[in-house]
Amino acid sequence: MGRVRKAWTGPLAIAVLVAVVAGAGFGLYWFQPWKLWQDETVQEALPGVVENSAPPAAAPSGEPSEPSEPPSPATGPQTLASGELISHEHATSGTVKLVRLADGSHVLRLENLDTSNGPDLRVWLTDAPVKQGQAGWHVFDDGKYVSLGKLKGNKGSQNYALPPDVDPSGYGSVSIWCDRFDVSFGAAELARV
Repeated sequence: MGRVRKAWTGPLAIAVLVAVVAGAGFGLYWFQPWKLWQDETVQEALPGVVENSAPPAAAPSGEPSEPSEPPSPATGPQTLASGELISHEHATSGTVKLVRLADGSHVLRLENLDTSNGPDLRVWLTDAPVKQGQAGWHVFDDGKYVSLGKLKGNKGSQNYALPPDVDPSGYGSVSIWCDRFDVSFGAAELARV
């Protein structure tokens, strides 16, 4: 009995304990399970859209002046394609819009996004077809894709600029992609408007 107790207090026991602690630490870092209970909401306005909430100014006579004409749709942001997010690895919903801004640049806009938080989430513009269920979880890195950056928040409305050298007509879908585990949290097929 004394030998067994002595064996677990020696160098072998310390080595096992260090290995267990290191393994648990790595597992926590890799999976980041606490993110499942942490939501990050980001609310961004669409670039180039000016929200005017001020009342119309009064004319010199004291009468309200005529409202100015709204900007022409041809000069403001134009939605080129849109789609609804479907769930893959995690429940995901919201709308995706591909928008051309007045200066000719493009942004991908996520509106009313609601998904789980997770490690290393990215927004990808891809050429892969969107498939329902588990068949669609891993297809987005099979073909052509462009990472538009880290997901800013797992809830809200956000904008992601397309690099100037990316032709958006070559891509037909969007994925909220977990780069760490190579899996889609959710995706949307982009239908031309």
